[in-house]
Amino acid sequence: MALEVAAKAAAGAPEILGDCPFTHRVLLTLEEKKVPYKLHLINLADKPQWFTEVNPEGKVPVVKFDDKWVSDSDVLAGILEEKYPEPVLKTPPEFASVGSKIFGSFVTFLKSKDPSDGSEQALLNELKALDEHLKAHGPYIAGEKVTAADLSLAPKLYHLKVALGHFKKWTVPESLTHYHKYTELLFSRESFVKTIAEEKHIIAGWEPKVNPK
Repeated sequence: MALEVAAKAAAGAPEILGDCPFTHRVLLTLEEKKVPYKLHLINLADKPQWFTEVNPEGKVPVVKFDDKWVSDSDVLAGILEEKYPEPVLKTPPEFASVGSKIFGSFVTFLKSKDPSDGSEQALLNELKALDEHLKAHGPYIAGEKVTAADLSLAPKLYHLKVALGHFKKWTVPESLTHYHKYTELLFSRESFVKTIAEEKHIIAGWEPKVNPK
């Protein structure tokens, strides 16, 4: 029985998977665990009635377990780990929060209009910390095997690369060699290639946040 998953459709392209990194994390988890699923693409600007009935908050992603639609990518990753224990993706507790501040730092820097506000340095500090961790423990966050922490971080690092490259012409310094090896590994995984949103849809998703009207 395929699991039903409701995911954000691309803005202006309702037949194409959209740019939500939290949805992407759930799809990566399903792919890595080889769980069959059926995707419902939701146009968030014009949500179908069935979707708002089963999910009044209108959040994505949501996955249907035992006739109940469940939201929140953290909760969903936990349920999938419990229901489909193979392969084990649980991150050891001591590594579970590695890289967890990068996304917030990235968003702050992306939206920043003031080059002297320290947001670039704050992001660099977080990226350097991840690079140091990978140097000691890599190639993945918890060592040789991919775990939930990597699947949570991978879509966010892809958004960072695409959005900062487009809006700020900014790239992660080449000196962070372990970081670059890490993202190469993640972005080339079969599960990632199968579930990634197109760059133009990621850019379109960030546009209103970077340049609010």
